[in-house]
Amino acid sequence: GDNLDVLKILQESYLGQVQLIYIDPPYNTGHDFLYQDKFQRSQQEENRQMGLYDSQANQMFENTDRNGRFHSDWCSLMYSRLSVAKHLLADNGLLFISIGDEEVENLRKIADEVFGEDNFRNQIVVRRGTKSLQAQFDTWDKLGQSHEYVLFYSKSSQYRFPKQLRPLEKEKPGTWNNHWRGTDRPTMRYELFGHTPEWGQWRWSKERSLQAMENYQRMLEETGCNSQTVTQEIIDQWYAQQDEDLDLLRQSSTGKAEHYVAPSNQTLLNSAWMDLLIGSSSEINQLFHSKVFDTAKLTSAIRRILNFAPKDSIVLDFFSGSATTAHAVMQANAEDGGHRKFIMVQLPERCGEKSLAYQAKLETICEIGKERIRRVGDALRAQFPNADLDTGFRVFRVDSSNMKDVYYQPDQLEQQSILDLVSNIKEDRTDLDLLYACLLDWGVGIHLPHTITQLEGCTVHNVDHGALVACFQPNVPACVVEYMAQQHPLRAVFRDSAFSRDDAKLSLETTFQRISPGTNIRVL
Repeated sequence: GDNLDVLKILQESYLGQVQLIYIDPPYNTGHDFLYQDKFQRSQQEENRQMGLYDSQANQMFENTDRNGRFHSDWCSLMYSRLSVAKHLLADNGLLFISIGDEEVENLRKIADEVFGEDNFRNQIVVRRGTKSLQAQFDTWDKLGQSHEYVLFYSKSSQYRFPKQLRPLEKEKPGTWNNHWRGTDRPTMRYELFGHTPEWGQWRWSKERSLQAMENYQRMLEETGCNSQTVTQEIIDQWYAQQDEDLDLLRQSSTGKAEHYVAPSNQTLLNSAWMDLLIGSSSEINQLFHSKVFDTAKLTSAIRRILNFAPKDSIVLDFFSGSATTAHAVMQANAEDGGHRKFIMVQLPERCGEKSLAYQAKLETICEIGKERIRRVGDALRAQFPNADLDTGFRVFRVDSSNMKDVYYQPDQLEQQSILDLVSNIKEDRTDLDLLYACLLDWGVGIHLPHTITQLEGCTVHNVDHGALVACFQPNVPACVVEYMAQQHPLRAVFRDSAFSRDDAKLSLETTFQRISPGTNIRVL
C-alpha cells in the first residue's frame, strides 16, 4: 500500500525497533512521481503565492520546472514519510537514502530538519552505469553522469558504528608507518629509541610500544636476520605464521620509530564507493531469466550498508520496488549467519500490459517483489544447504477498518438498520484480518510466530507463544475458553458473537480469573 499509510500503521508495533532504513525514492526526473498525496494549495493559489502574476493577471516570469512547484510536491512526499519513519528507528538506528543530482540538495535540507544536522554522517558517492544517449550528437548540453549519492544519517549523534572495510582487488603487502603523530597528549610522550618528543605523541601506550619492540627482536632472532638484512617479504612470511596478531616496532634507518602494518586484502572504507555499481537490472533479470524490471538496484551496495547495523536488525525499505533490499538481507544472512528481518513497503503500481512481467502474470511491482523473494529463497537454500535460513515472509495489504461505521445520528436509524448493527464487524473480514488488526492495535509485532489449533470446531490463534491468543468463532464452547486460559496468555481476544448470552461472557471472565488472572481480555 501507500508507504505513508503503512508507516503510520506500524508505529505502535515497531516504535523504536528498526535499526536500519534504506530507501531508494523517486529521483523526481519528471516522469517517476506516482504518489497521489494531497497538498493544501491549488496551482492557482501556488502561482499567486509565488508572485508569478501581477494584479492585472500579467505573467511576471516564466514558470519552468526550476521553480518551486516542480520540487515542492516531491519535497512534501519525502518530508512527511521521513518524519514518520524517524519514530520507527531505534536509538542506534541508521538511515541511508539513494538519490540523484535532481533532488540531492533539497533532500539534504529535509533530512537535516527531520534528523538534525548533527546526525548527518556522510554523502556517499556510488558508481552508476553511464548512459551514452548524447554520443550520437556533436554538441552536448552537459556531461554524462557516472555516479549518484547515498545520504547517511543516524538517529543519535552519539552513536558510533563499527569500523568499516572494503576489499582490495590486489592484496597490499606489509609496510611501516611513522609511530609519531601530531595530536598533543602529554601522557603519550615517553622515551623510545633514546628520544622523547617535546610535543605530539606516540601512537600507543608505553607498555604496548615496549612489547612491540620485543616482538620485533624476536622476529629477527627466529628468522636469523638483523635489521639490515631482513626484507619485507621475510617479515610478512613470519607474521603470517603467527597464531595471533602481534605489534612490531622498530627504529628506521633514519632514526624514526615505525610500527608494522600487516599485509591486507582490505582497506578502510571512505565515502567514495566507486568500486561498486549501484544501479543495474542484470541481477533481477538473471533471477527471472527475462527482463522484468528496468530500474532495479544491485544488492552489493545494500549489503555493504547492512554491515553498519547489527546482524539481528530489523531492516525497513518503504520504497522497496522489486525488493532488492529483501534480497540483500537474505543473502547477507546466508553468508554471515545473521538473523536480520526485513519490512518492505511498496505501492502496487501496475506493470505495463506489454511488459514481460505482465505477461508472466506479475501485474504489479509488488507481485515482482514477492516472486523475487521466493526465487531468492530457493536459490539460497540450494547454495547454502546447511545454513540456518528462514526464507519465509508474510504479505499484508492496507485496507479500511474491520469495524462498521456505527456513528449515526438518531434520526438516521431505523429498526432494520439497528438489527444490521448487531455485529459491528464487517461481513467480509476473516480471522486473519481481525487477528492482525488486534496485534497492531495492541502494539504487538506482526512478524512474530503464529500457530493455529483446531478444537471443538473452533480455530484458536496463538501469537508468539502466548503474547496473544484469539478465537473469532461464534458461540465459543467453555472447553475452548478453558484451553485458551491454560496457555496463560498476556492478551486474549474474542468477538462479541462468541457469547450467545450474558452469562457466557461472565463465565469467560470467571475462567480466566481462575486460571490466568493476569490476562488482558478484549471483546470486539
